[in-house]
Amino acid sequence: MNLTEQFLKVAALGVEWVLWLLVVLSVVSVYVMIERVLFFNSMVGDDGRVRRKVFDALGGGKREEALAALKDAVGPGGRMVREMLSSAGQGAEAIRARMLAVLPEEKIRLGKNLAFLGTLGANAPFIGLFGTVLGIIQSFKSLGTTGVGQSAEANKEIMNGISEALVATAVGLLVAIPAVVAYNIFQRRVKNTLGEAESMANTAFALMNGEPEEDKD
Repeated sequence: MNLTEQFLKVAALGVEWVLWLLVVLSVVSVYVMIERVLFFNSMVGDDGRVRRKVFDALGGGKREEALAALKDAVGPGGRMVREMLSSAGQGAEAIRARMLAVLPEEKIRLGKNLAFLGTLGANAPFIGLFGTVLGIIQSFKSLGTTGVGQSAEANKEIMNGISEALVATAVGLLVAIPAVVAYNIFQRRVKNTLGEAESMANTAFALMNGEPEEDKD
């Protein structure tokens, strides 16, 4: 089997399918961006809304009141403290273990689909470049068939083929740049949100373990 001939058959398919692939990936990336924006907006201020109420309740040893305040919590801090309260009667080690167990779950929830944006941002230019290479191979194959200067129409067709091939690289960059920007923004958002959540969870942990002994039963 001649590998070169096989690859030339792939090149003969042209650039169009690469462009369509980039378009599909772009649509998916836009969907991910919109979904993440809506997700983060749905929890804006939620931890701050219940933070003081929960801390006051825990400071007074009122676990049930704190749990009631966190019943509908959607922020990662509130969700972590709610899970910690479920182990509050089992001692400090059980509470900390619960906190450490929930933290990775919150990281996964906050970072959902961000790997796709990062991968697309890193690889979309290469997909576009691949399309360009295929297009140039096809153009030079046509040039080898028709010969140089044989026909103005043939030369025009070859140059048009090369210009169309270069479009694939441009589209690849066009898909990659928004994906990279969105990925960096969301990663920053995840880092900040988790930092605030951990701060809330650690404060709650200290308050839970600072309760009077009779309130722990």
